[in-house]
Amino acid sequence: MKSITALCRMALLGVVLAASKEVLAFLPNFELVSLLTILFTLSFGRQVAGALGVFLLLEGLLYGFGLWWVMYLYIWPLLALATWLFRWMDKTWQWALVAGGFGLCFGSLCALVYLPMGGPRVAFAWAVAGLPFDVAHAGCNALLAFLLYRPLRRALERVAAMGP
Repeated sequence: MKSITALCRMALLGVVLAASKEVLAFLPNFELVSLLTILFTLSFGRQVAGALGVFLLLEGLLYGFGLWWVMYLYIWPLLALATWLFRWMDKTWQWALVAGGFGLCFGSLCALVYLPMGGPRVAFAWAVAGLPFDVAHAGCNALLAFLLYRPLRRALERVAAMGP
């Protein structure tokens, strides 16, 4: 029964990630996926891997499995890993900095897929061209984390306490 509950939770968390992205899609660089990935990692540990798998599959089905999707395959798990490494942090401002830093690095992380195809010059050009978007992404991520981290963390801790 525990494994069925865990599978259902992972599926639901993945759908929440995808739905949150779609709800805010009309606002450029405003997304809850970063904050939710942080919170899901802190609250549910390894189950975040299943949630991210569902999210990635849904994104591919919605928008096609292009090169952008390959970027997502390592970007979101990287955020979950960074969160796990810093899981000892408990202050809202600390997680706002992590979320903002992730937003700032997002374009550079995306540029990595261009290394094998176009080399360092293409990857660098991609990263530099995206800097204004990354700055906005960082600001939005930090703001959302600053405003929502604590109330969402409390709510998710109550859900996590209910079982696997």
